[in-house]
Amino acid sequence: MTSVTARAVQSIGEIAPQDWDACAGAENPFVSHAFLSALEESGSVSADTGWAPYHVIIETEDGGLRGCVPMYLKSHSQGEYVFDQSWAHAYERAGGSYYPKLQISVPFSPVTGPRLLAQDAETKDLLLSACVQFADQLNISSLNITFPTYEEWQQMGDAGLLLRKDQQFIWSNDNYDNFDQFLDALSSRKRKNIRKERRQAVENGVEIEWVTGSDLQEHHWDAFYEFYLDTSNRKWGRPYLNRRFFSLLGEQMADKVLLIMCKREGHYIAGAINLIGSDALFGRNWGCIEHHPCLHFEACYYQAIDFAIHHGLDRVEAGAQGQHKLARGYMPQLTYSAHWIADAGFRRAVADFLKEEGAYVDSDKRILSEMGPFRKSD
Repeated sequence: MTSVTARAVQSIGEIAPQDWDACAGAENPFVSHAFLSALEESGSVSADTGWAPYHVIIETEDGGLRGCVPMYLKSHSQGEYVFDQSWAHAYERAGGSYYPKLQISVPFSPVTGPRLLAQDAETKDLLLSACVQFADQLNISSLNITFPTYEEWQQMGDAGLLLRKDQQFIWSNDNYDNFDQFLDALSSRKRKNIRKERRQAVENGVEIEWVTGSDLQEHHWDAFYEFYLDTSNRKWGRPYLNRRFFSLLGEQMADKVLLIMCKREGHYIAGAINLIGSDALFGRNWGCIEHHPCLHFEACYYQAIDFAIHHGLDRVEAGAQGQHKLARGYMPQLTYSAHWIADAGFRRAVADFLKEEGAYVDSDKRILSEMGPFRKSD
């Protein structure tokens, strides 16, 4: 490799979109320049919201971009979906300062994908080393890398980072021709229950639309943002994303967005937003202003499966948590994170915790997998 240097930039706008995307690849829309810049340009991600951009890049002598990492200097642990608040409380009780910390992630998005964005292994190694060096130079408590790929996770472990795992529920497409063929793979009781839920979801005159690409208009975003606010206010007290973010998403990557919108008596009453990857549909946010039985399951899970089958996608990733997804064909799969801890004593304590937690996660995944809804083969 020719001579390269690493530096941090405080806005993704400092990097040309085509250069960033050449490193990130086209498979996962969450690490695209368009998605990350929409977060920053809208102000959803900023120092004021506790997500100060601190992206690490590797450049050649002539200024060419060889690799990049979406990294943030954080003053809290919100919007991450890998929970370390108990670590923060323990460290602070011992007299340390847990915040600020560095976070390599896609803000507000519990979606597995590449985090060391480069097309060759050597540059990925350099990126990881540079991020750890920046964490050390800033004299902060920790560097946390959430939802990397399994291969990156192994690389991070080889580099000495602490490894953590959890699980999500993911639907896999077994080359189904249609939704009924998927149902045929389930046990009789689960199949009947899903059909009942799908009938209940629309029995009050609810109509469902798929809206994507050039069909996305501001009135769709106006309606969906109202739904999003309802859910955000009930779950978090304030929304992570602002209205401007959704307009930018529609302007910059409409072909990667799928809104599943529910309408009754001519008015939108609920909806779910998804992003479309090269081989997966990623479910993100849901909300409603009218409550109808099973409509959440229909909009978030069954319609997503329908779309994935129709478009030949390999899987649907429906986001964090939710064992109720199991009965609807979404099976547990492991997710990963890696952690660099500056303080040696605190690092040992976290390592002990992760060993016990990891054994529980593995056991829970085995049990849940045995409880899956699919017919048992002979």
